[in-house]
Amino acid sequence: MNTAQIQDGDVRQKGLARMAESLAGWTQKWFPDAYIFALAGVVLVAIAALAIGASPKAVVDSFGNGFWDLTAFTLQMAMVVLTGYVVATSPPVARLINRLAVIPGSARTAVSFVAVMSMSVSFINWGLSLIFGGLLARAIARRPDLTVDYRALGAAAFMGLGAVWALGLSSSAAQLQATKESIPPALLQITGVLDFGTTIFTWQSLLTLVILMLLTTVIAHFSAPTGKAIRTAEDMGVDLDDEPEAPAEKSRPGEWLEYSRILPIIAGVLTLGWLVSQLLTLPILSVVSSLNGYLLVFLMLGLVLHGTPRKFLQAVTKAVPATAGILVQFPLYAAMAAILTKAAGADGLTVSEHLAHFFTSIGSNGAFAVVIALYTAFLGMFVPSGGGKWLVEAPYVMQSATDVNMNLGWTVQIYNMAEALPNLINPFFMLPLLAVLGLRARDLVGFTFQQFLFHLPVVLLLAWLLGMTFEFVPPVIPK
Repeated sequence: MNTAQIQDGDVRQKGLARMAESLAGWTQKWFPDAYIFALAGVVLVAIAALAIGASPKAVVDSFGNGFWDLTAFTLQMAMVVLTGYVVATSPPVARLINRLAVIPGSARTAVSFVAVMSMSVSFINWGLSLIFGGLLARAIARRPDLTVDYRALGAAAFMGLGAVWALGLSSSAAQLQATKESIPPALLQITGVLDFGTTIFTWQSLLTLVILMLLTTVIAHFSAPTGKAIRTAEDMGVDLDDEPEAPAEKSRPGEWLEYSRILPIIAGVLTLGWLVSQLLTLPILSVVSSLNGYLLVFLMLGLVLHGTPRKFLQAVTKAVPATAGILVQFPLYAAMAAILTKAAGADGLTVSEHLAHFFTSIGSNGAFAVVIALYTAFLGMFVPSGGGKWLVEAPYVMQSATDVNMNLGWTVQIYNMAEALPNLINPFFMLPLLAVLGLRARDLVGFTFQQFLFHLPVVLLLAWLLGMTFEFVPPVIPK
């Protein structure tokens, strides 16, 4: 390739990057904080309830009485983020990341490699994938023998959450539907309990996961800038020094256990014993699907990997700010769900029931799947929370699915496929990753929006085609 061709290629790349950055800048300028969307959602739902004839008393009672309905689930989702962060920042995982960072042999391969690793880890824990991917991107960016675009690396690190997170074990909707104690009573009477065998581990869901991972990797590889278009971490003023803080010296006898590995090891043994007992006495899918058990294992794993209580608590302190959005937004989602399902109008029907009738009128099979996917993706732009939004959508979506004889497990997975799409545009869940990378959302959104343009038609096609392979199974409602 001659010099003129390289220069022409650089011009094209700069033009593409400029377009992407303009879009990201527009998003940053005009999109308010995600909490504003949640507040606006409560207002819109309240207006909708009043519009169908619900009394003001019914609306305000539903709002107040339902505000704390998701207290347990809110804590569980916050713990998903916290446990993922704690495990990802542990010394053994940090050493693994440094070893992985030397594998890629070229700039574009490095970007696609980060995308693959981020998505693979996301199948286990989306909170872990954000931090793991960000630290891997930083480790690769530190390599003196490789010049890689830091923005593309950062966008690739986000692909675990931006592309496939909801098809993995930490899927909020699938976890909630598999945990009887977390399902709101009104929803439980529609769906019953759906374990991972009907959602995450169906061959259709696993095939979707593989297809989306391949698509994402190819796009990440070929959209990575090369030549003069590359902007490194140094170009963007990012300090890549990740040396851990030196632990403080023990100053009093009472601190001895804080620096000892004894208690973490005992806690780890107890957790392992509990896990073995569960696997020996219960079906494996019920154990894997248990959100409380999942969080217990990850929390204790983080404690063991950090070695001492002091180091573990330091990691927890750094992780807590990343949970703030969940803690303040989920009560609003609970209030929305309560108004939707409890404030009846003049005809005795709630907003949720009116919406169920609308979706039922669409029909079954492909049309229903595509419309639900589009609706989920659109709503996700304004309610960027897989678990919270599922609780808003689920009562009428799952009722509609039952009415048109759509498989309920696949309906959950249609939601999960489409739920990831708005993450590629709305930067709410980028925040923990951005803190690790030292970047701004507009540095990444240009690259992630390109992913969105390819993912949207593929997700709609898969939701339609694979939905045809399912049979309707009536829900089993627990007494």
